[in-house]
Amino acid sequence: MGKMNCWEIKKCGREPGGSKVKDLGVCPAATDSSCTGVNCGEKGGRVCWAVAGTFCGGKIQCSFAQKQVSCMSCEVFKKIKNEEGNKFTLLKTGQIYQTSVR
Repeated sequence: MGKMNCWEIKKCGREPGGSKVKDLGVCPAATDSSCTGVNCGEKGGRVCWAVAGTFCGGKIQCSFAQKQVSCMSCEVFKKIKNEEGNKFTLLKTGQIYQTSVR
């Protein structure tokens, strides 16, 4: 068996054809083809923290800069980071990490 994507780890049911798509919609991580191959994943399934609009705690999350604390403590993030080791990729291809200073 290959490496698991976030929807397989969390069993959220928001992947295309998933059990909760009718109620919650398809998760952007499960359809973002620009992320295919990042951390050896399918679509955004192994870089979901960098995909805007994913769910966490039943709420839609914004950009990685806005959700990084919750994402970095997530079981999915920790599992993928551990599996990838020194080949771990934090962001989507071409994505730039930015924080806003207020």
